[in-house]
Amino acid sequence: MQQVHQQYAPRRLALDAALASAAGTAAYRDSARARFRRVLGPLPARTPLRARVVGTVAQVGFRIEKIIYESLPHHHVTANLYVPAGQGEKPAALLFCGHEQTSKATPSYQQTARLLARNGFVVLVIDPVSQGERMQLVDPGGKFLTRGGTTEHTLLNAQANLLGTNLPAEELWDNVRSLDYLLTRPEVDAARVGCLGNSGGATQTAYFIGYDERVKVAALCSYVAAGERNLTLTGPADGCVMLPGAGAAGLDVADWPIMFAPKPLLLLTGRYDFVDQTDLEAAYADTRRAYAALGAAAQTDIFTYDDGHGISVPKRAAAVAWFRRWLGASGPAVAEEATPIALPEATLRCTATGQVATAFKDEQSLAALHLAQARALAKARPTYSPEALAGVLQRELGTYPVLSLAPGSVEVRDTLRLPSGQAWQAVVLRRAGEPPLPARRLLPPAGALAPTRLVLWLPGQGMATVLRDSAARLAAYQRQGTAVLLADLRGLGETTDPAAFNDPKYYNQEYRDASLALHLSRPLLAQRVADVSLLLAYVRHAAPLRDLPLVLRGDGRATLAVLHAAVLAPLFAQQSSTAKRTLASQVEQVQVGSGPPSFQYFLENPAAKDAYSEVVPGVLRSYDVPDLHRALGARLIP
Repeated sequence: MQQVHQQYAPRRLALDAALASAAGTAAYRDSARARFRRVLGPLPARTPLRARVVGTVAQVGFRIEKIIYESLPHHHVTANLYVPAGQGEKPAALLFCGHEQTSKATPSYQQTARLLARNGFVVLVIDPVSQGERMQLVDPGGKFLTRGGTTEHTLLNAQANLLGTNLPAEELWDNVRSLDYLLTRPEVDAARVGCLGNSGGATQTAYFIGYDERVKVAALCSYVAAGERNLTLTGPADGCVMLPGAGAAGLDVADWPIMFAPKPLLLLTGRYDFVDQTDLEAAYADTRRAYAALGAAAQTDIFTYDDGHGISVPKRAAAVAWFRRWLGASGPAVAEEATPIALPEATLRCTATGQVATAFKDEQSLAALHLAQARALAKARPTYSPEALAGVLQRELGTYPVLSLAPGSVEVRDTLRLPSGQAWQAVVLRRAGEPPLPARRLLPPAGALAPTRLVLWLPGQGMATVLRDSAARLAAYQRQGTAVLLADLRGLGETTDPAAFNDPKYYNQEYRDASLALHLSRPLLAQRVADVSLLLAYVRHAAPLRDLPLVLRGDGRATLAVLHAAVLAPLFAQQSSTAKRTLASQVEQVQVGSGPPSFQYFLENPAAKDAYSEVVPGVLRSYDVPDLHRALGARLIP
């Protein structure tokens, strides 16, 4: 979190300076749009929509059409189109749903669409991926493989990250194609199109208006995005919100509304919403300053009601009034139905089975598309020499060696004496701006000969587990004259995030740490490799250890850090005059166990847990774990 605050400090200064003038504001807005597009990455090419109307539900004053189209070949989108009665072109709205599993059939979204339709708007309500009829992780019988949509979003985002893209970009593409479809309809006036959404749907709306310039008016209800304050207070959200690199790009909650300026934009908030109101009010204040600087202060507003999360009756009435005002709806305003109507989900269903995964034999889920892309990348990757692979790792991880230890960076603490008689000296290694790195060094017994080799053991479950459960192994090392250094890489053992164990829905033991690391463009795996580099620097400077042949040992969530560090060690040695004398020949063996066999494993097993601990964005475009195994050759002992 300290790193998050440090990363956002320049953004606040830049924004304040920009909002002092219209030219500065326009330049900041355009820069934010460009930075957002860079974070999104490349989007697909447009392909035929193959849209069809598969049913119609007649209502008083409008009809509801059940629509299916393909945002990508054989990747189906289900949606409901609300079409008012009457001739001629009409204003239109895209309605993006929040995280309710029923999605387009959720009563509040039905009632929002009905109110807009009764006021003369054509409304397209879309099932996002992993909701409604578009669950992506199902077995052949259609049974969900996870606990629900937010879990799916998060797992799919990890997969996409490994390929160099992200779920928000994939969801955005669905929405771009949805607008493409909406504009094919003869009832729609392309010059009068708005967009609104609630909760996760407000996130979709914010990302959409930051990208697609065809939208003229927007409303965000219970708006959620990843920014400095909400990451601090509530931690990362699910995978349809989290954009790797957004923090490094300086994008905060207010920036997506600012990207839309000076087009009309309304924020809808609940005074008792779990979304932090101070954050939203601060984001609105910045947004209003931007609109004022552009001479359009009247074109943004905030509506707050004394309720909680969601698009309630007062909020949707305010949204419809906003759309009527700015999109030029004709006729008198129409109030919501006296008795709210919510049709059964089955009535609005577009597919015969209730899920695209089972309704279409040729359906390509996002998981299947991810895996196909990973396999294609694997075929195209070169075979690296160990030296070339080390260069690739350094480029992809952004990891550079710790060449020396700063004064005061090594803190020697207590000595722990075990019932076995072993004495373990506590050591804490420090680097400016980084978490402390706790370690324990096995002290030789009195009268023992000098050690003949060193085992640097990095356990995935922490040092305490090794000290408790591996007494026989440690005793054998001591008998063999082997020095042992245990350490807890960041986020493991003594530095475990206490919040890591209280939210299982994201299928990851350290989702907060890993997601924040990706937000910063400092993947957790890369940070752990840097920790190993710090430990190697300590070894180089510790007289009894520096000339010993080294065994690197790791398991669990430390396995990939050990493998990467072992491949990088010779490269690090080339960059350090001190290390050249010892480290190039020092790592004689690498012992690993229970880690993932590949990054592609997480695409082959899309419901696998703890993927985020290992995510390096775009890694599968450059290398995979088997490349590390080949580079280490006979030194690797599984």
